[in-house]
Amino acid sequence: MRPVYLAALFLLACSSSEKTNGGTSPPTATGIATRVVANGLDHVWEILWAPDNSLWITERDGRISRIDPASGNKTLLLSVPDVVATGEGGLLGMVLHPGFTSNGLVYLVYNYTGTAGYSEKLVRYTYSNGSLNNPVVLLDGIKAAGIHNGSRLLIHDNKIYMSTGDAADQSLPQQLSALNGKILRMNLDGSVPSDNPFPGNRVWTFGHRNAQGLVMVGNTMFSSEHGASTDDEINIIEKGRNYGWPNVEGFCNESSEQSFCSANNVKEPLKSWTPTVAFCGMDYYNSDHIPQWKNSLLVTTLKNRRIYMMKLNEAKDQIASVEEYFTNDFGRLRDVCVAPNGKVYIGTSNGGGDQIIEVASK
Repeated sequence: MRPVYLAALFLLACSSSEKTNGGTSPPTATGIATRVVANGLDHVWEILWAPDNSLWITERDGRISRIDPASGNKTLLLSVPDVVATGEGGLLGMVLHPGFTSNGLVYLVYNYTGTAGYSEKLVRYTYSNGSLNNPVVLLDGIKAAGIHNGSRLLIHDNKIYMSTGDAADQSLPQQLSALNGKILRMNLDGSVPSDNPFPGNRVWTFGHRNAQGLVMVGNTMFSSEHGASTDDEINIIEKGRNYGWPNVEGFCNESSEQSFCSANNVKEPLKSWTPTVAFCGMDYYNSDHIPQWKNSLLVTTLKNRRIYMMKLNEAKDQIASVEEYFTNDFGRLRDVCVAPNGKVYIGTSNGGGDQIIEVASK
């Protein structure tokens, strides 16, 4: 495919109200170009950079593909046979094992129809000879629904983290016996680590509505989470903490919320957005390739159809400023991936005709 270059359009003011200090700053006028790498996709959900300098993507209908970022050539690796795409459900998060080059292990989370109805599971495949084989179910039977299924995967220190949504059942996030509305932490074989906060339990944090972004910055984990009609959140994830849903939306700033927060070890967000912008995938940018983005979280949105660049402070524990890019240029944006060379890849989620967009310095 012949590359099509477009000049990046920058929005100069934030249309959402933020419930913390540090408003949106105008982007600096530095040259950034975008290029359509691949198109004709359907609800891209995950984008990963693989060790062979290719992009791996999931589409919600069950397809996993490998894309050459230079030519745009796409190779189908697998159509997961038991994926059931209903509403927002289907094939969701994917992550490669840190030793992928030698062992070929790939982790997927997706929705299916089981004996308990619509459900979610974590499955490990092995990549060899250009295809994915030998599925091993590591965790299944998680409640799913047409909305609020999570689910992003992240591997850090040989542990796999998995976000789950509340599956439209607000009674589940505060129940430690339920796997919904959580960030789960497992050994790479799906077993429970001995140092998890709740003995014998995969739950790492709870009280989540629908977290769809996870990224590590050093040893700090950040998440992005969908709110209801208010309070989309950017959170720092801390072991064993309660993130409040459904009793708390955003900050502990209402009298009923304050009582609940005090009694239940609630961790407040770094920032919340009202009206909601529908935060999805996120990645950390720390390259000199696009210098104005260095040391920032890049977060995609569906409703506001843009990338939020959230500059971190020097300690990387606060958001110092926020800027917005590509408003309505490509429609709904589901995920973002930062390549080792500093180029950025964005996946759209418009339903048919979806694209992978490359963002690079001119």
